Amino acid sequence: MSKIKVGIVGGAGYTGGELLRILIYHAEVDIVFVNSKSNAGNPIWKVHSDIFGDSDLIFTDELNPQIDVLFLCLGHGDSKKFLLSHSSFFANHTFKIIDLSQDFRLKANAKLSLENKVFDFVYGLPELNKEKIKNAQYIANPGCFATCIQLGLLPLAANKMLKNEVNLTALTGSTGAGQQATETTHFSWRSNNLSVYKAFTHQHLGEISESLVQASDNKIPAINFIPYRGDFTRGIIANSVLQTEASFEEVIAIFQKYYAQSPFVFVSKENIHLKQVINTNKCIIYLEKHEDKLLIVSEIDNLLKGASGQAVQNMNLMFGLAEKTGLNLKSIGF
Repeated sequence: MSKIKVGIVGGAGYTGGELLRILIYHAEVDIVFVNSKSNAGNPIWKVHSDIFGDSDLIFTDELNPQIDVLFLCLGHGDSKKFLLSHSSFFANHTFKIIDLSQDFRLKANAKLSLENKVFDFVYGLPELNKEKIKNAQYIANPGCFATCIQLGLLPLAANKMLKNEVNLTALTGSTGAGQQATETTHFSWRSNNLSVYKAFTHQHLGEISESLVQASDNKIPAINFIPYRGDFTRGIIANSVLQTEASFEEVIAIFQKYYAQSPFVFVSKENIHLKQVINTNKCIIYLEKHEDKLLIVSEIDNLLKGASGQAVQNMNLMFGLAEKTGLNLKSIGF
């Protein structure tokens, strides 16, 4: 098979940078162009300085249709605008699209009509929709919080065990807010600090609920989600607490069976910490049972399994490659 020809739009942001770090060394990929209006003409290492010496790629403000897949690494709301504003580029295209924004994740927003084409996006969580992803033309890559939280709850949903409300807290690093500086990503504000934001209303709740309903084929209880901003750069750790009559041994067996064919999800018998997943495409899950209370701890790197790593995992599935191709990344350890 010839190499997969890749285009990237929005290559100067965090997710674009992570995507480049993976794809430069992906043995089955040839990067055709990296689009960035604000950086056109600059080497990619001028923005992503750690890539210095790894690639001679130059940012461009042009688009080349001679590709097999296009990654959209744009801000929320911008992917839809990009498709609409570049209708002539997409009019007769045959390439696949993987969108990393939230624009097409919800079922109500998954279709977009553009001239003579209909874009119908498949929700790209491999642990839920692997077979659909394999046959998809367009993928809506899941959100970072949504990925971490869903992977902690999907086995219970699939076994009709989400009967009581879920109380959920999750802590994310500053890169989850994107590269554009804001008051709450400024170093002097974020360092040695914690804060709650979007309590009960976070935008990822919609996709979490839709996935759990799909897995359970039924209604689900309330998900009480309290997100926290952390004083570190990358990673998400989520704690879900719910009531269940199932024994601890039954729960462990359910999680191990559900993820038996998922190469990036691991169930740990020992308590976990974020450095185990940083710089990897892994999700690690840890479980505890206290009387009728079940604690589920799940953790991912928000920029990899929560964004660019998962996007490459989806690309691999779409082109018939093993899911782990190009994604044997190493954690930072200690």
